[in-house]
Amino acid sequence: MKVIVTGGAGFIGSHLVDTLKSNQRIKKIIILDHLNDGSKRNLKESLKNKKVKLIRENICNLNKIKKYFKGVRVVYHLAAIADIVPSINNPLEYINNNFNGTINVLEAMKIHKVKRIIFAASASCYGMPKKIPTKEIEKIETHYPYSFSKYIAEQAVIHWSKVYKLEYISLRLFNVYGLRSRTTGAYGAVMGVFLKQKLANKPFTIVGNGKQTRDFINVKDVAKAFEKASFTNKKNKIYNVGTGKPKSVNYLAKLLGGKSIKVPKRPGEPDISQANISKIKKELKWYPRISFKNGVNELLKNINFWKNAPLWDKTKIKKATSVWFKYLN
Repeated sequence: MKVIVTGGAGFIGSHLVDTLKSNQRIKKIIILDHLNDGSKRNLKESLKNKKVKLIRENICNLNKIKKYFKGVRVVYHLAAIADIVPSINNPLEYINNNFNGTINVLEAMKIHKVKRIIFAASASCYGMPKKIPTKEIEKIETHYPYSFSKYIAEQAVIHWSKVYKLEYISLRLFNVYGLRSRTTGAYGAVMGVFLKQKLANKPFTIVGNGKQTRDFINVKDVAKAFEKASFTNKKNKIYNVGTGKPKSVNYLAKLLGGKSIKVPKRPGEPDISQANISKIKKELKWYPRISFKNGVNELLKNINFWKNAPLWDKTKIKKATSVWFKYLN
C-alpha cells in the first residue's frame, strides 16, 4: 500500500511518518513538503527507511504535485500554515495555502482515483462553544482567518467526497503538543509560547488568572489516531481528537517550571477547551495513552532539541517571541 503525507516534515506530520513506517501494510510513504515550516531534521530517522521518500514540493502547485498521487491508496493531508496571529494580517495567504492547497490535493486525488483522505482539521472551528465537553455537532464559529481557512478546507473535503465519491475522515485536533513542536507556530499556542519563553529565559506570560483550561493532546497519540483512520471501514466521518481531560494554563506553567507574569485577557478566547471524544473511542477504538504530566516531562528532558537549533531557528524564536509579547499587551 502506497500513501502520501502532505506536510510530513512538520511537527505532527513527522510523527505520523514515524508511526506509519512501522506499519507492515504500508510499503511506500511519499512526503510532500516545501520545507518552509517543516524540517528534514524532523525526519532524520524516518528517511533512513527505504520506503520513505521526501519530495520538496508545494501543494499550492497542482501541476508539480499531481504525478506523485498515481497508485496511492491513502492521502494524509496535514500541510497548512497554522499561526493564528499572522492570519489576521495575512488572510489571503491562509486561504491560498489551507483552502486552495487542499483543493489541489483533492484534484490530484480525483485525477489518479485515490480512494481515501485523512484530513487534519482544527478544533478552533468551534470558537467559544456553548456546550462543554464539545461534540462534533457543536455550532461552528470561526473567529480568525486561520480557523476559517481550515474549516472551509474541511468543507471542500466533504464536498469532493459527495461529488467525486472520495472517502474521508476529518480529525479535528485540539491542543497538540510534544517533541518537535514549533516554537514559532501556533499548534497548541499556549505550549508554543511558553516553550519560546523558557528558551529565552523569560517569564511565562499567563493570560488572565491562568485558570482557563486547554485540552492538550500528545502528538504521538494524534499520530495513532491518523493511523486508525486509515484502516477503519468507517468513512465520511468527523472526529474530535483530544483527551477530554483539560489542564489549566497555571498547571502547565508549574510543570514547565519558571517565573510567570499575568497579562490582560484577550477578547474572543474561550475559558475552557474540552473535547468530547466518545465518538472516536466508540467507532475507531482510539484512546489517548500519554498522560499530560509524562508528555511535558518528555519535552523538558529534550529541551536541548530547541537549544541546539540552527541560528536561523533561534532568530525566528526571538522574532516570534517579540510578536507574541506585542500581541499579548
